Amino acid sequence: MRRGRFQKRGRQNEQCLGRSRGGFSSKIHLLVDALGFPLQFILTGGERHDLSQAESLLAPFHFDAVIADKGYDSDPLRELLTAKQVEVVIPSRRYRKQPRDYDRLRYKERNIVERFINRIKWYRRIFTRYEKLARRFMAFLHFAATLIWLERNVNEP
Repeated sequence: MRRGRFQKRGRQNEQCLGRSRGGFSSKIHLLVDALGFPLQFILTGGERHDLSQAESLLAPFHFDAVIADKGYDSDPLRELLTAKQVEVVIPSRRYRKQPRDYDRLRYKERNIVERFINRIKWYRRIFTRYEKLARRFMAFLHFAATLIWLERNVNEP
């Protein structure tokens, strides 16, 4: 006979849930290629900043340019990408005293990421987060990404 209270499965760190302004939430950090196909997903709690996962997202891949929003504007990330001879297409944040130049025409290609995020939200199981554990939620993310990939590649003539 076991005394005391038993522990539930799926503690906070196994769930990738974090408290932000809107309550408990998760963040999906993702990297897509030029055609809008996902290359990598990282799941964190909702309170984590986007910049905290930038290096781990970009590390395993070689590329010519990085297009990201203002949330990724930081000197260490820019220096890292410049050292790898990668074109940095990230607009400066408002508080920068000396805004940096970026290719505005190429920045418009960032909508590819936004379109993928919109497409993945079509799956109700993702936007409502039915899965409690992070690894199960991540598995369904991969499954939905595979379905999107198949839909775009199989239906083409």
